Order: sequence, then structure tokens, then C-alpha cells
Amino acid sequence: MAYELEPFGIKVIIIEPGVIRTNIFNSVVVAKKSQDPNSPYSQITQKMFSVFEEMLKNASSPELVAKVVLEAVTNENPNLRYPAGKDAETLLAARRNMSDEEFHKMMKQNLKLENIMQLQ
Repeated sequence: MAYELEPFGIKVIIIEPGVIRTNIFNSVVVAKKSQDPNSPYSQITQKMFSVFEEMLKNASSPELVAKVVLEAVTNENPNLRYPAGKDAETLLAARRNMSDEEFHKMMKQNLKLENIMQLQ
């Protein structure tokens, strides 16, 4: 999109936040079927919540994201990408240095989904 809009004088930037410390999980609605222990989604849903709770312990502050946004929109010559948070920076660096297959495998391992996915 950035390349398509540039001729029209429109600059596109991408803000890429990592895990941000908010109360978003206070308003999460989980489908009833995925809460049923017999559902194929039950195990993965529980695991994902557990992983995200753990990730929130080291999450970045909303203020950090606000600073990154402010920097991006006030820059005369903005970059295309602006990672916000150490985890986002690490993830983007890994993505640049891996094949699609390697990155996919790493994400499954980091989210601790590899064993669950094999059970499905």
C-alpha cells in the first residue's frame, strides 16, 4: 500500500506493537463451544490464555506505543515500520533472518502450541 499511495503524496507507516500492558483481557468474550472440554478448541484456547498472561508480565506500557506513534507521525521522513517494545523488535529481527517455515515453527514453539497442534 505504501508504494501504491506514495505517488499521491500519501505516506504509509506501520506501527508494530508487541505485547502491551492493558486490561484487554477483562473484556474478552470466549465462544461457549470453545469452552466445552470436548471441543477441539478447548485445549488451544486455554493454552493461549495462559501464554498471553505470561507475556503480559513483561509487556510494554501503552505510553511507549504512544511515544512511537508520536515519533512516526511527526517525522518529516518517516520509516515504513516502527516496532514498539523489545518483544516486537526481537520478533521483527527474527522474521528478517528466517525463512517462512523457520519463522512459523519458532512462533508455534514460542506460543507453546506445537504439542497441542500435534494432538489435533
